[in-house]
Amino acid sequence: MKKALITGITGQDGSYLAELLLERGYKVYGLVRRTSTPIMVNIEHIKNDVELISGDLTDLSSLIRIVESIQPDEVYNLAAQSFVGSSWDQPVLTGHVTGLAVTNMLEAVRIAKPDVKFYQASSSEMFGKVVETPQKETTPFYPRSPYGVAKLYGHWITVNYRESFNMFACSGILFNHESPRRGVEFVTRKITDAVAKIKLGLANELRLGNLDAKRDWGFAGDYVKAMWLMLQQETPDDFVISTGETHTVQEFVEIAFNHVGLDWKDYVVIDPKFVRPAEVDLLLGDCSKAKEKLGWKLEVSFEQLVKIMVDCDLDKYSKLSN
Repeated sequence: MKKALITGITGQDGSYLAELLLERGYKVYGLVRRTSTPIMVNIEHIKNDVELISGDLTDLSSLIRIVESIQPDEVYNLAAQSFVGSSWDQPVLTGHVTGLAVTNMLEAVRIAKPDVKFYQASSSEMFGKVVETPQKETTPFYPRSPYGVAKLYGHWITVNYRESFNMFACSGILFNHESPRRGVEFVTRKITDAVAKIKLGLANELRLGNLDAKRDWGFAGDYVKAMWLMLQQETPDDFVISTGETHTVQEFVEIAFNHVGLDWKDYVVIDPKFVRPAEVDLLLGDCSKAKEKLGWKLEVSFEQLVKIMVDCDLDKYSKLSN
């Protein structure tokens, strides 16, 4: 039986990945912060099937002990301070957790089990102020936030360990991927959560920033399959994972409100406080390499994704009000 360690298992991606690995017969371990009670809602349905281990990505010695104890075959490093907006308020913390902590995880693997297959969650935010469209694996990086800068460090240190120590270390450069398990601080879930509340009479407005920002949005459940596929290859490599389509925040808003029979213009308020100091205007990925080499494909469309998220939030609030 293969063993996998997932950091960030209680997050959106971690929970979908844990489900996928359990379906494939893995013994799944999840690293959770020992300094706080983890939010278990995303893995409530599988908590008895995974083994949670208390640890801290900023503490190298604890990570070494964990890897030595588990002896995993695969490590998926998904944990991070992952909200771009918060990285402006907590740039140092973001640098430690999203950037430097990747080195700790790599070093723990190198010392305790160097034959591990390692996955690093890189991000399209590393492209930032894009120099070409669409963005692919060879596109130069130009991050526009502390989060993007920290992710870029994590990406390059992974490449460095792969080349310096001959480790099987991959990075998935994932473009925006969403689901009903996304935190409400993210704009997509903020929208669907508000739409559900407005439809049920629990709210009367939705405050947003830049409606013209364009993103390449996919379904998280599709994207974790790409993570797994990367670690099943003969040689390690980095891959862009995306839909190859771009949509504005306004398009997301329109589909969400239309799905419940409402006109978004009656409820959306533009609030300058939600505009970032340095905005990333357009992200669009070219996932040709992943399709060709991994055999990866999308199963959920953009419109399906928006409707799935709205329906889940409607169901949640309907149950709460009954």
